[in-house]
Amino acid sequence: MRQGEANIAIRQLTRICGELTSDQIKKARSLSLSQLESLGEALLDFNNLPDLENWFENNPINILN
Repeated sequence: MRQGEANIAIRQLTRICGELTSDQIKKARSLSLSQLESLGEALLDFNNLPDLENWFENNPINILN
């Protein structure tokens, strides 16, 4: 389920903010379900990629390689 949520968030972010970097996609795929839900609400107010980067800065995640 989390992977599907991440895919939806990535599609919405791309539509709203433009093409995402591979690092931004990796970060989005690394979010927990509750973080994805939070991002899903927050992205409604995004206008560009800096908005997404600010969200990532304020919502730290641990990226596992």
